[in-house]
Amino acid sequence: MMVFAFYLFALGVIAGGLFTVISRNPVHSVLWLILAFLSAAGLFVLMGAEFVAMLLIIVYVGAVAVLFLFVVMMLDVDFAELKAEMANYMPLALLIGLVILMQLAMAFGVWEASEMAASQMQAPIPGDMPNTQAIGMLLYDRYFLLFQLSGLILLVAMIGAIVLTLRHRTDVKRQNVVAQMMRDPKLAMELKDVKPGQGL
Repeated sequence: MMVFAFYLFALGVIAGGLFTVISRNPVHSVLWLILAFLSAAGLFVLMGAEFVAMLLIIVYVGAVAVLFLFVVMMLDVDFAELKAEMANYMPLALLIGLVILMQLAMAFGVWEASEMAASQMQAPIPGDMPNTQAIGMLLYDRYFLLFQLSGLILLVAMIGAIVLTLRHRTDVKRQNVVAQMMRDPKLAMELKDVKPGQGL
């Protein structure tokens, strides 16, 4: 049963990734991407990493893929025109992809795993501890400072993105609530005593 489930989930990942790329309808591409995410989560469950599988379902399927689906369905984008423009850059893209594949082949062709690699990859936690508890012990006990530092780095990156994209346009009228509340009625308006039959 485990072997059958592995081949089923593996086939789902491969088929989902393939049809995500080759589907003509972008909505169908997102749905195939969701299938790939769910199949990958099933593979993580078979490996005993149920926490990572739940994260994959909650974060990627529940948030990212649904966001992609909403954006694709709400935006009226002419995908035929986009594909026509992409076809102009296809030779350059194929050349870059070929160069990357050659570099990967050169790098992994002489790769040799160290004898101590298997022992170094094991986390220093008890073997009888559940997977979720082990991840919590690693993140919030042994590597607590590094975990907090990564959060600070993400916060700085978010603030930097906001600062870089913030633009104060001078030709746009903005509402100043404080100035409106502190305005003196005597200075803001003037009463005119208009006589009958007389204009301003």
